[in-house]
Amino acid sequence: MNRLKETFVLGFAMFASFFGAGNLILPPMLGFNSGNEWWKVSIGFLLSATVIPLLALFGHAKLQGTLADFGKKVSHRFAIVYSICVYVIVIILPAPRTAAVTHEMSVQPYFGTSPLLTSGVYFSLVFLFAVNRGVVLDILGKYLTPIIGIILLAIIGLGIYGPETVLQPGIYSSPIIGGFLEGYQTYDAIAGLVVGGIVVMSINNSHSKMTNRDKNLLIGRSGMVAMMGLFVIYLGLIYIGSKYNAVFDPEISRTELLSALSTETMGKTGTVFLAVLVALSCFTTAVSIVVGAADFFKELMGNSQKVYTIVVGTSCLIGIFMGQFEVKIIIDLAVYVLMFLYPISIVLILLNLCPEKFAPKIVFRTVVFLAILFSIPDFLKFVIPVDNLEFVYRSIPFSRDALGWVLPAFSGFILVNLILWIKGRSGSAVE
Repeated sequence: MNRLKETFVLGFAMFASFFGAGNLILPPMLGFNSGNEWWKVSIGFLLSATVIPLLALFGHAKLQGTLADFGKKVSHRFAIVYSICVYVIVIILPAPRTAAVTHEMSVQPYFGTSPLLTSGVYFSLVFLFAVNRGVVLDILGKYLTPIIGIILLAIIGLGIYGPETVLQPGIYSSPIIGGFLEGYQTYDAIAGLVVGGIVVMSINNSHSKMTNRDKNLLIGRSGMVAMMGLFVIYLGLIYIGSKYNAVFDPEISRTELLSALSTETMGKTGTVFLAVLVALSCFTTAVSIVVGAADFFKELMGNSQKVYTIVVGTSCLIGIFMGQFEVKIIIDLAVYVLMFLYPISIVLILLNLCPEKFAPKIVFRTVVFLAILFSIPDFLKFVIPVDNLEFVYRSIPFSRDALGWVLPAFSGFILVNLILWIKGRSGSAVE
């Protein structure tokens, strides 16, 4: 019974770590834009926003290490550079996005103040909390997230059993792929890599005598609890977003849509309550990101407390600058880096779950290289006119859908393993 309780406690803690209020604005708009094909986009979105993060946790259960351990088979230098890129990106994009969401959902509708003032006050408080690390955040994380979860389930339940509406056609030419790529914006796969390392460290500190098998089971089962919670909330929000896609203005923003859905289902009182809780949840997420990044650079620089403080201060200054932009702008900017970062992260997760005999260093290096190389056209399509890339689209399968890296990476995995098998049969030594 104690082990079962521990599984759910850790699962809820993981859920709180993945569950950022900034992510809540994504599924409703995805459903809103997909209309009667909401179930197709759900498949893609839930794959990248829940299944892949769960696999990342399974990878941590196997490795019993940190984020850097996922890339160590490529090279030590690559692992460090990749880890630095992950933490720098989460400081520049998802952390400021929490301030932007707070402004658009919880401040602007009621006070009408400037976004710069909101982000300035917001990240000043983040700095104080990150430097002092009080117990307040533990209390907020322990009690706040369940409350928001209950409110969201109420919104979803009332939306599902509300008046019937006519679903309009969706805008996606490839709904499953559209949903998959939208899942990038949750950063949940990256969160799985980051949070998993924290979970491993926590278990090692509190259960020093636990066997690796028991640790694997605890992380795996707890991860399934966390992802099931995200699965239910994401799927519900996608559905009610689609259900009301003929009710609201087609040009409605993501934050306006979430607020409108809460008003439609719970009335204005529920909307105000949701706005307050979303602001607090966004704040705890921002502090967690800043503290996690500062801890990483502190350890990288020999456990220097000065480095920790500098990283916290720099992160908050970046947050003030970036947090004043609209949520839509921050999400649009994220597309550029996520087209590079997500393919690398996905292949690292999958490779680390493979049996050792199928994933030696040469396989890691080949697959990661191909994932990076064939992600370049996916990035370029957002920089140069699409017509100039027509030859690339004709040459690389799925490139038109921003998934041109998938087949080359998979083919590289098969081909290198085949070569190693042939060499092994002939008695050649391989690493």
